[in-house]
Amino acid sequence: MEDGVRRWLIDISQWNPSQDQFSSLVSRLPPHEQAAVTRFIKFEDRKRALVSRLLQYTIVHEVLGIPFGKIILDRTIEGKPYLNLERDFLLPNFNFNASHHGNYVGIASESVCLVGLDIFSLVVPQQGTTLEFIQNFSSYFTVLEWKKIVNAGTSDEILAEFCRYWCLKEAYVKAIGAGLGFGLHRLEFHHTNWTHISIRIDGVESREWRFCLFELDKRHWASVAKGHPRKAVESYQRALTHVDIEDEEYWKRLCLPEPGFTLRAVEQLLPLLN
Repeated sequence: MEDGVRRWLIDISQWNPSQDQFSSLVSRLPPHEQAAVTRFIKFEDRKRALVSRLLQYTIVHEVLGIPFGKIILDRTIEGKPYLNLERDFLLPNFNFNASHHGNYVGIASESVCLVGLDIFSLVVPQQGTTLEFIQNFSSYFTVLEWKKIVNAGTSDEILAEFCRYWCLKEAYVKAIGAGLGFGLHRLEFHHTNWTHISIRIDGVESREWRFCLFELDKRHWASVAKGHPRKAVESYQRALTHVDIEDEEYWKRLCLPEPGFTLRAVEQLLPLLN
């Protein structure tokens, strides 16, 4: 695996800490991270938030060798997490993106390309039909995408198609560091049986991006987006130190095979805190 490239996944349904164990782990995070975890009311939401942060600190420590107590994670004005480097490292463009939904919390990192990750859990509507449920989100898709979604087949197939497109759009937005105001309808995805995925942005095809979809299980999907650092929003570009990379280096990294996810356990992250 290339330096700095990681894909990790944790199934939090397999992790059931006691309240004391959970509180002890939270207490070891920086104060602002503790507040970000404890602001959630439901324990399952707190679990996702905690594991997401543990993954971020662990991946920085493992890839760059920075001690836990010296890792500084900041956020852009749009809320994009990034590593605040106080000195030069061998991987100046190292960046990561975490995501969580349903049973899974994951993280993806890259050393040259931008990376975005989105995890989506299929939720079967409790009231109304599947079409009535997804109709609430129709404005986020192009005419072509929407046609493919509603004509996908059974209710389950329609939900899965909706999930795939949504995952891809969110992964792109996360990769560039854009906020909630980014218009998802500006993005249109094309594919061949969900391989060779390409993107059109405002109607123009962009060849500087690579996308990959993963079916984690029957209820969960994940997508990874990789792109050029100069495509990041301005505030996120300032957090990177090597935006204008050579084309040869960029294309070499962009075209590397997608490594896929490694399933890890929460217990594997804990030695970092000791």
